[in-house]
Amino acid sequence: MEKIFSNLNKSQSDAVKKTEGPVLILAGAGSGKTTTIVSRLAYLIEHLGIPPSNTLTLTFTNKAAKEMRERSLAMIENCSYPPLLCTFHKFGLLFLKFNIHLLNRKNNFVVIDTDDKKRIIKKINSEIPTPLMASEISRYKNSLMTPDEAYKQAELFQYQQIAKVYDEYEKYLNENNLVDFDDLIALTYKLLEENPELAKVTSQKYQYIMIDEYQDTNELQLKLIQKLCTSHNNICVVGDDDQSIYGWRGAHIRNIMEFDQDFTGCSVFKLEENYRSRTPILKVANALIEHNRSRLGKKLIATRGSGEDVTILNSNDENEEARKIATKINKLLDSGISANDIAILYRVNVLSRSIEEGLNRSGISYKLVGGLRFYDRAEIKDLISYIRVITNFHDDFSFKRIVNKPKRGLGKASLDKIELASHEKGVSLYEFVKTTSLANLETLVRKKNAKTLKDFIKNIQKVSLVAKESTYEFIDILEETFHLKDIYKGMQDEADRVLNMDEFYGLFRDFIKKSPESGLDEFLNELTLQSEQDQVEGESIYMMSIHASKGLEFDHVFIIGIEEGFLPLVGEGSDLEEERRLGYVAFTRAKDTLTLSHAGSRFYKGRRSDLQKSRFFNESGLCEGSLIVEKNTAFKKGDLVRHKIFGTGRVIGVSKSGREFKLSINFAGNKKDILASFIEKL
Repeated sequence: MEKIFSNLNKSQSDAVKKTEGPVLILAGAGSGKTTTIVSRLAYLIEHLGIPPSNTLTLTFTNKAAKEMRERSLAMIENCSYPPLLCTFHKFGLLFLKFNIHLLNRKNNFVVIDTDDKKRIIKKINSEIPTPLMASEISRYKNSLMTPDEAYKQAELFQYQQIAKVYDEYEKYLNENNLVDFDDLIALTYKLLEENPELAKVTSQKYQYIMIDEYQDTNELQLKLIQKLCTSHNNICVVGDDDQSIYGWRGAHIRNIMEFDQDFTGCSVFKLEENYRSRTPILKVANALIEHNRSRLGKKLIATRGSGEDVTILNSNDENEEARKIATKINKLLDSGISANDIAILYRVNVLSRSIEEGLNRSGISYKLVGGLRFYDRAEIKDLISYIRVITNFHDDFSFKRIVNKPKRGLGKASLDKIELASHEKGVSLYEFVKTTSLANLETLVRKKNAKTLKDFIKNIQKVSLVAKESTYEFIDILEETFHLKDIYKGMQDEADRVLNMDEFYGLFRDFIKKSPESGLDEFLNELTLQSEQDQVEGESIYMMSIHASKGLEFDHVFIIGIEEGFLPLVGEGSDLEEERRLGYVAFTRAKDTLTLSHAGSRFYKGRRSDLQKSRFFNESGLCEGSLIVEKNTAFKKGDLVRHKIFGTGRVIGVSKSGREFKLSINFAGNKKDILASFIEKL
């Protein structure tokens, strides 16, 4: 007990002890959210005696899950097996492994990543922009919409075409036993929705559920959570409405704003003591976010005391900005500050170019988080495709990628003939080459190519047998059999690519050492679930978008491009309140110093443009004559309220009226607009 509560403040302790019924923990930036979650999990297991297998804790990144798992286990003395603590997608993966047979699918499916998804879609239709098709298909899946339903609701011809692509894409995934990221959640929900008994059994298994970063959940994730609560209401969510910044990818701020309506009788705890940032940093962050109307309301209080004032860098253009930032970073490094305690953040990725050039000129090493990931490099994708085919012979997508790597003299024309013949026969490419006699193959392709294809199939079978007998030795046999390093022989960057391949082989061996019972499909699925934040390690300055920085913290933070049009983004489709939340997230990444930079002009989209300083300087109280911060209304949509004449009603809208707030209230069917100062909150 002492180990659990010794480092908790009163708000955190109260939240940990409230274990029954719905609980909303509003955790401000740097307020010890992770400490509270892991302490609550330890309290359930260590003090209340809840079996670890009856708990489920879900978060959004592998990095967060790993940290939480390690910290919770350090608090639990008698834990024979760890509780399930993972990402939403990992939970979906595990659930489908056990239950996908109920959808008449095999459980040795492989999860494809975004790049694979786009390649498949482009193969189906190369005329419509691939990113648009991928985005729409993702939206359909997250709305639980079938291809037929998507087609019926499409008003424009282009969207009818996308619905047809969606239909073919789904057939391709089914035929090749593949699932994409969206399927991991959507198919899990579908199984629980269509099998009430399974939903009941699953809910009884996970009697205590905790969700991290709840403000980032979308509508489908909320529905999944509700299914997991079929037989109980012990749901605890932790989040911060002020850090809801993923609206563009489907996250719904209403999930946290209206949690009390989705799960009635909830208890709310606010964590407002900030253990990360100095007072001047929190002062500007609090001032900025106060301008938002759609928020539950809280104010961060610094526990680390005062520090340096927030610095504003004024530059004429992006080149001057880069020089100034490089100079300041060099001073920090010379004073003994570690490179990985420094980060440069931006709202728009394209702004990184000038800073990269400035750092290069100054000889400062940096790491671009969210750039080309290790697993997205061509040589690594080739290796992964080999493993996929060895795991699933009938994965045509991967088969086509590797059949001529290293080069085996198989041209596009030969492969097209084989592919057409396999389609006509209704079998996979592998099955077609394996079952077709050499003589018949020679009628389709040249004699030499027919033999090459037959040899390729034999080698795939040989390596597959090794994988079944000894997963650890498999990677050596793979290289010995196919000589994959030869693919890059003679290339200018051969040495770098071979080094990357050796790194991958090492990662594979390390994975098998740590999980000797795991097979190749488990390894593949772990790779696919990697996230941007898994790149944050090592000794270098970090450069990343504000979105990628969420959940991270650095001693010294520089934010560039604080101009109208960049932060905030303005124009059609932009949401000023979400832009403010992005500013708030960026400010609160800083522990000791925060530098805000703006330039008078930037070269952007092929021409130089003059820029205005961001309104956020005013709203943060950083400029003379800054705006007076109006206090946010204490009322929000859905609140139950009382008026001395009209009685009890529910707020259905909040709007500004001069210096006051006007509430639209439904009094038992009678709608009234009344100033907030005349209303009492229940």
